[in-house]
Amino acid sequence: MSATSENMADALVIIPTYNEIENISKILQAVMELRDGFDVLVIDDGSPDGTADCVRRIAEEYPERIYLEERRGKLGLGTAYIHGFKWALKRGYEYITEMDADFSHNPDDLPKLLSACRDQGGDVAIGSRYISGVNVVNWPMGRVLMSYYASAYVRMVTRLKVRDTTAGFVCWRRRVLETIDLNAIEFKGYAFQIEMKFKAFKYGFKIIEVPIIFVNRVLGTSKMNGSIFGEAVFGVIKLRLKSLFKKYPKVGADRQ
Repeated sequence: MSATSENMADALVIIPTYNEIENISKILQAVMELRDGFDVLVIDDGSPDGTADCVRRIAEEYPERIYLEERRGKLGLGTAYIHGFKWALKRGYEYITEMDADFSHNPDDLPKLLSACRDQGGDVAIGSRYISGVNVVNWPMGRVLMSYYASAYVRMVTRLKVRDTTAGFVCWRRRVLETIDLNAIEFKGYAFQIEMKFKAFKYGFKIIEVPIIFVNRVLGTSKMNGSIFGEAVFGVIKLRLKSLFKKYPKVGADRQ
């Protein structure tokens, strides 16, 4: 099966889930209604609340557009996306987007990210909360400040030229994912998002930040915790130090 066949899109949205029964039906329907015709891959980590069963029911309404991969237990956000990236590359998708299931990322913004890659020449398009001020709704002020200054800290340490370094709403051109050694990605939590952007930057790929409004989830429970944040803080230093001893050929410059 390949995305080059007549009945498949060239753009895939990957949605990791764990106990998202309140949101998954609505988010899938919202993506299916978009005119751009995205396919969706849900990666469920053994949700006990029936999330996977719900996805299966909706997938029957959209054959060859909604897919489900089930894993046993909570294996981490980063490993879910790596699983999804490999799945997408094997099936020939050209544009692969990460998106949360809880509507913190607005499905209506998907075409904007896709256009940034497909029409504007981007290799990576980031749905950015901080490229045009601070566009976050319903977060406690403490969390807004933590997120904003975490991105500033990442930029300072890594010299990564991205305003929203921890963003989880990202469209990747397949060439980027083929270049980055996905098996060598170390981090599982939010540091995964930083590591992927950092490596795309080091390889010279064109990164475009697209302004979005991030809305805190209304239904379900946040998966953020202190250990995930700690991984990001110390992981950034590790990334920077390791990069000093590794050469990154400017692959992205080849087509610019």
